[in-house]
Amino acid sequence: MSLHDSFVLLLQSLVPIMTAPSFANFRVIVTGWVFAGRHTITQMLIAAKAVGTKHHSAYHRLFAAARWSRDRMGLAVFDLIQTGLSGTIFLAVDDTLARKRGLKMFGTGMHHDPLLSSRSKTVTNWGHSWVVLGVIVTFPLWPDRAFCLPILFRLYLNTKRAQKERRCYRSRPELAVEMIDLLCRHAKSRRFHVVADSAYGGQSVLKFLPANCDLTSRLLLKARLYAAPPERKAGTNGRPRKRGPRLPTPEVMLQDRARRLILSIYGRKEKARLCDAEARVYAVPERALRVVAVEALEGGRGREAFYSTCVDAAAEQILSWYAQRWSVEVAFHDSKQYLGFEEPQGWTRNAVERTAPVAMLLYSLIVLWFVREGHRYYHVASCPWYRSKARPSFRDMLLTLRRESIHQQVSSLGLSGQGSRKVLELLENAVSQAV
Repeated sequence: MSLHDSFVLLLQSLVPIMTAPSFANFRVIVTGWVFAGRHTITQMLIAAKAVGTKHHSAYHRLFAAARWSRDRMGLAVFDLIQTGLSGTIFLAVDDTLARKRGLKMFGTGMHHDPLLSSRSKTVTNWGHSWVVLGVIVTFPLWPDRAFCLPILFRLYLNTKRAQKERRCYRSRPELAVEMIDLLCRHAKSRRFHVVADSAYGGQSVLKFLPANCDLTSRLLLKARLYAAPPERKAGTNGRPRKRGPRLPTPEVMLQDRARRLILSIYGRKEKARLCDAEARVYAVPERALRVVAVEALEGGRGREAFYSTCVDAAAEQILSWYAQRWSVEVAFHDSKQYLGFEEPQGWTRNAVERTAPVAMLLYSLIVLWFVREGHRYYHVASCPWYRSKARPSFRDMLLTLRRESIHQQVSSLGLSGQGSRKVLELLENAVSQAV
């Protein structure tokens, strides 16, 4: 089995981060990853028809012992992404749970399971908790749709597991700041803007943002807000004031008169009333923020508050920025559903910290390939019961890569005659049913 030449050309950007033998093994693994039904190393070797070419332990060592860096691979994928971007680059940061089994697997622990939990009941599950940083991209093909392309990853260890592994405990926001700082140092000339939920919007992130990075996040409705400190008069004794007069909380702001408007967010239009103000939070009084309080007049979202370090931004723009954060949830879903993010069975630290992130990096590469080349080969499935579909899903992108790889390989065999076309159609149909 082999992948389409245009996708292999995209993979060539990862050559500098590996030795030649490691990259050859990596190409085999990626080929198997695209075609495999279950995404374990052995199943990938079977899908890639690589069984017997060399001992299977060589492919396991690619993740467990080979000399290559997960961060360098992520930054190499970022370099592919940023070539088509101008202006500010938007980022999304969030965490996701990869459910696992086994007590001896590195880094596992009990973590909050957002899929099984509700507002009234919290459910925990055994597995890995990954903090992921991705680039939010809007392509000209679909100007109204945002994609989040994951590039950097950190495995979170809870306090009990960190103590068992003899590692210093680091919170999820600290891991997020580490990845943001790494990316901002890698591209010092670019301007970044992170959108994140309230878990990554506190002082542990806001205080340590790099100089070339802004942040938009959620805020508590009862958050204490302050004006800028007054100018210090000459000859005044004592410590200078850090905070100005107390300002109304976002909840109180909504009790006064507010603007009514229709917001175009999350792919739909919503009637809402909102008000905004420049303020500073108690924990980081030196940073001016634009605080937005919004109340949905229809639906169940109720009252919410947001903030952005872009003080001059309009309130509607800040809400639109935050709405793009949902694209990272879509990336998590598709990576688990179609690329088996939760399925690799590595046990050692290197194997755990390298194998699963490759699934999300492959998600980013497949989306990039489809935008650059794959959309030319895309055919809309004829479904008379589903006529409202206007854009290809990630499943369609993966299916297109599989089908065109098979098409190229069969065409190279030089089949001729009346039955050759039917053979090709049969193979393509079989591939489409296997996704």
